Amino acid sequence: MKYYITIITALFILFQSSSALVQQHNIKVSINNYSDSTLILGYYFNKKMLVKDTTYIAPDGSYTFEGDEKLEEGLYVVYLEDKTYFDLLVGNEQNFTITTNKKDLLNDMKIQGSAESADFLNYQRYLIAKQKEAGPLQEQLKASKDEKSKQAIQDQIKKLSTDVKKKYESIAAKHEGSFLSLFLNATQEVKVPQMQAPANSTNPDSIIQRKRYNYYKAHYFDNYKMDDPRLLRTPFFTNKLETYFSKVILQMPDTIIKESHRVIAMANGNYEMEKYLIQHLFNQANDSKIMGMDAVLVNLAETYYLSGHADWTEEEFLKNLQERVDKIKPNLLGNKAPDFKMQSYTDEFYKLSEISADITIVVFWEPECGHCEKEIPKLNEVVWNNYKQQSIKIVAVYTQWEKDPWIEFIHNHELTEWIHLYDPYNKSNFRNQYDIFSTPVIYILDKDKKILAKRIGAEQIPGFLDHHFKLK
Repeated sequence: MKYYITIITALFILFQSSSALVQQHNIKVSINNYSDSTLILGYYFNKKMLVKDTTYIAPDGSYTFEGDEKLEEGLYVVYLEDKTYFDLLVGNEQNFTITTNKKDLLNDMKIQGSAESADFLNYQRYLIAKQKEAGPLQEQLKASKDEKSKQAIQDQIKKLSTDVKKKYESIAAKHEGSFLSLFLNATQEVKVPQMQAPANSTNPDSIIQRKRYNYYKAHYFDNYKMDDPRLLRTPFFTNKLETYFSKVILQMPDTIIKESHRVIAMANGNYEMEKYLIQHLFNQANDSKIMGMDAVLVNLAETYYLSGHADWTEEEFLKNLQERVDKIKPNLLGNKAPDFKMQSYTDEFYKLSEISADITIVVFWEPECGHCEKEIPKLNEVVWNNYKQQSIKIVAVYTQWEKDPWIEFIHNHELTEWIHLYDPYNKSNFRNQYDIFSTPVIYILDKDKKILAKRIGAEQIPGFLDHHFKLK
């Protein structure tokens, strides 16, 4: 019995030590002709390079990055004190050595102990060599005027592309399921197949173009395993995401909302990936300068944050977000503008819903606002003076209480044809209803008082009105 206990104890200790070995990372770097004191290990995340670790020179001149836990797999950067650096792929094997020479970091580099990292290094060198071959051919193609010569050069370039594709495919297949395979697949662009228009089409080119676009949009992320968070530690994933939402799909709130939910669903419940996609798309909507994108912010906020789905979020953030949504939601494009009743500077009362016009421009302003001093006269000059013969009204809401500077500005700038209102006792709650936290703010309403445009500059309004009246 004592013998068996000894064996079991030994096996347990062996298992623990081997398990610890699997969990740790130990990357030893030796750089000939380099002896600065420190070496930095960084990593890519969200278009940035962040510092992961700093190590110091050992007596033998080497540097070692080590820890009790495995590094998250991804593309890393080894950064030297003189601001030179080289990329390093860190996959599943994290106990390996790197030797190189400061004079030529990439070409003199050798990696032992990680086949995945070594093959990425070889692939980098292969790509550089092929690019050097392609450079002169591209120049020859530009200079060539003979069609036969051009075709021969194009064939050579095509051959280089075929070689690179074969190289990528062989490495990806060799390391199937690895970060290297994930990384290489993600560098490949989606190939759109040949499309045909239906027989006897009156506009076949347009139909083919539309079909190609629809295919490209539907398959844009085919080469990306969207439920694998290792993609986040690459230098290109965020750019890929932003390109899709800013250039590939239509810049319309309903489209952005629909595609946001579709892309988030691609995470298949992976916590880290879903969290990143929700945060990134929410922030993108929040930072957008395109009119109407606040509808995207409201939708994502209610679907993921205020519903409790985003369980990583702090209570203070949720409280502030709820307040923000409550102010934005009543004045989204397409909504009926919140009604209000206010008095004029001549002590008459007006109700917004009772003002009759095909177009009502509501501007919130104050005379002591520097931007208002320029924008309000411009609104009179480029909009009112040119469109007042049409069915249009300008309702100017003074956001403060002192009447004298307000009335003085109106008369000095000859704005008496507008409807000028204010709310001295704050009964209308217009600041919250119209999300007024700065001035000037302009809304454009249709005859039913639905919001057509908002937070638009005076110079942009004529183009908007021309389009509106032309459609009408």
